[in-house]
Amino acid sequence: MKYLSYTAGSGATWGVAIDGVAHDLGPTGANLAPSLGAAIATGVFGKVTEEAAKAAPGTPEAGIRYLPAITEPRKIICIGVNYRSHQDEAKKADVAAPTVFFRYADSQMGHLEPAVYPAVSTEYDYEGELALVIGADAWHVAPEDAYGVVAGYAAYNDFSVRDWQLFATQWGPGKNFPDSGAFGPYLVPAADVDAGAGGVTALHLQTRVNGGVRQDADLTDLIFDIPAIIAYVTTFTRLAPGDVIVTGTPGGVGRFSNPPALLEPGDLVEVEITGPNGFTLGTLTNTVVAEDTAED
Repeated sequence: MKYLSYTAGSGATWGVAIDGVAHDLGPTGANLAPSLGAAIATGVFGKVTEEAAKAAPGTPEAGIRYLPAITEPRKIICIGVNYRSHQDEAKKADVAAPTVFFRYADSQMGHLEPAVYPAVSTEYDYEGELALVIGADAWHVAPEDAYGVVAGYAAYNDFSVRDWQLFATQWGPGKNFPDSGAFGPYLVPAADVDAGAGGVTALHLQTRVNGGVRQDADLTDLIFDIPAIIAYVTTFTRLAPGDVIVTGTPGGVGRFSNPPALLEPGDLVEVEITGPNGFTLGTLTNTVVAEDTAED
């Protein structure tokens, strides 16, 4: 089942996408919970049957505006340099623990929304990633218990303002410009990934720019896998349902391509995460737009 957050003329809501139709399970429809994050917290997420979803009011996906899969997470925790291929291209040394940085919720946007190239930058880049959403209170979680606190998975594009990222040792400024954290289009329950793909480690991530493949990697290539990430993060901060962890990007980012292949206004960027037998989390698509154009 593919869950999503969106608007369709009557305010923000959430629901399930089936055969190109978004069925409204939120406040403007079946009203099962006020938001997708709240549906996770109350245990509704992942429990809706297809029959019940189809009974809710529906809008063709072509007529909706996608919001970030989780619209107001308390925490967005990102893991840097977490694929060997990206570590190699960036010439980074091995580290004993995950590299962590943070995003603000208001830096995010949804599928098909513009990725805004800031006017103060000359280095705008893509980073296709897998995001996971926490489904239970999580504190001091052992690696063997980590998958039990994951509600679901989605595609993420951590658009990065490289010059602002690298002005200093802290990456925060380059990772928090408005409309730079694309998240969606769908959030797929972890149980569906287990049943349909045989588990998250069977997934494959591909990032394309104007149709050309830039990143292509299996989730088994993570340096710190999902259990290790969750165990580490929950050692220093408490996680709650709806919190987001973005797990890292593979090699092939624009800055380290030869020659460099940074983004330009008008570029179409897609992040697709697939599994065996046609399983998919969906394709997250955003077009790069210059900041002054976005404000007109």
